[in-house]
Amino acid sequence: MPEGDTVLQTAARLHAALAGRALTHADLRVPRFATSDLSGRTVLDVTARGKHLLTRIEGGLTLHSHLRMDGAWRVYAPGERWRGGPGHQIRAVLTNADHTAVGYRLPVLELLRTSEESKAVGHLGPDLLGPDWDPALAVDRLLAAPDRPIGEALLDQRNLAGIGNVYKCELCFLARVTPWLPVGALPDGVLPRLVALAHRLLDANRDRPTRTTTIRAERRPRTGAPAPNPPQRPLPPSGCRNPCTSTAGSTAPACAAAPGSARSTRPTGRRTGARPASRARCRRYRGAQRHKDRYHKDRRIN
Repeated sequence: MPEGDTVLQTAARLHAALAGRALTHADLRVPRFATSDLSGRTVLDVTARGKHLLTRIEGGLTLHSHLRMDGAWRVYAPGERWRGGPGHQIRAVLTNADHTAVGYRLPVLELLRTSEESKAVGHLGPDLLGPDWDPALAVDRLLAAPDRPIGEALLDQRNLAGIGNVYKCELCFLARVTPWLPVGALPDGVLPRLVALAHRLLDANRDRPTRTTTIRAERRPRTGAPAPNPPQRPLPPSGCRNPCTSTAGSTAPACAAAPGSARSTRPTGRRTGARPASRARCRRYRGAQRHKDRYHKDRRIN
């Protein structure tokens, strides 16, 4: 299931394609809303709330969708082929003069009034990537059920919104706790640190095309510049396996020219006539297997 960072990126793509533009065509392929006509209305904004997508439309309407396991939103240019799946999997089509947003395999799709959005997302806890993120409230909600396993509690969107199975596993691994440990059995200070780490991980991936679950990537500023190259060790001269070092510790510039040097004259290839290591291992294994069979045979005889 797409997690909070993925849903936030989907909302950003939809917002860039739809917000501020009037819909020239809208098709909701859900029986309950099949007759709803949104043509001519302007899309105000598209935002994410946990794993939920809210597309707010002129006239006090909100199109609420959830991707669950298989859902996806795709944005296409005019005339571009739709490649998100077969036509019978399309659940929503929103078209303006510049883009077309197509929702595939959406298990949750409903049109409601903007004033009633709380019916769809009011049960959610603090959004890890939202402006209302409150770590203290998230900790309090997790502690409300101390006998519940921490892995299960992290997945409950009523405690904090945005975590899925990937982040649950990574968070428990980084915090060195088992997912089956009850919340109340966590050592002092671990739960607030776990919640803070969850926010840092999702925030580090909010605009990354590839996900990382290490804090090292979060430390790099988002400037768009390539990462600095690590310092390179000097390459050894041709014919040497390793760079020769002098007594001062500096790399010798031309060890191959030094006659009588063991390092410069040692061949780099395999010795003539040497058998591959894999063949030797197989021979030892067969010998051990014969010894084991002989041992069991003797036991059976006796």
